[in-house]
Amino acid sequence: MAVIHQTTLTPTKLELLTPWLPTRPWYRGGSGGPELERTGGFRLDDPEGEVGIEFMVVTDGSTPEPTAYLVPLTYRDAPLAGAEDALIGTTEHGVLGKRWVYDGCHDPVLTTELLALIGGTAQAMAQRVSDTPDHEVTRSYTGEPLPTTAHTPAPADDA
Repeated sequence: MAVIHQTTLTPTKLELLTPWLPTRPWYRGGSGGPELERTGGFRLDDPEGEVGIEFMVVTDGSTPEPTAYLVPLTYRDAPLAGAEDALIGTTEHGVLGKRWVYDGCHDPVLTTELLALIGGTAQAMAQRVSDTPDHEVTRSYTGEPLPTTAHTPAPADDA
């Protein structure tokens, strides 16, 4: 289970996402830049305890109709080899030091744990509490069991 530190991040997650989000082909906002607010999300635990995994919901209020985005993020204590294009930025964590923040779709730890969540072998956790399951994130997949071997689908940043 992940340890959630009540500390500071400089820059904050929203400050990192503000310039990054408009670079995504699926961004629906205007040219003035997003006005982001955290509006939800959940975490998954890395069984190895090395990678922070978060699915953050941010809502962009810069347009007449606000748009919510589900942004999968990972946090690492060192760069992820081969994922330079997925780097959102770095932040200074008040307890853990420098963190590399990635678009989690490109991180094999996130994709493995997401498949485990879908397959019913991982539990979503509340966003800001270390040992509290998030019971609002539920499994609805009822098909054949998913493979138990690690699998990393190829991410796509297209519209």
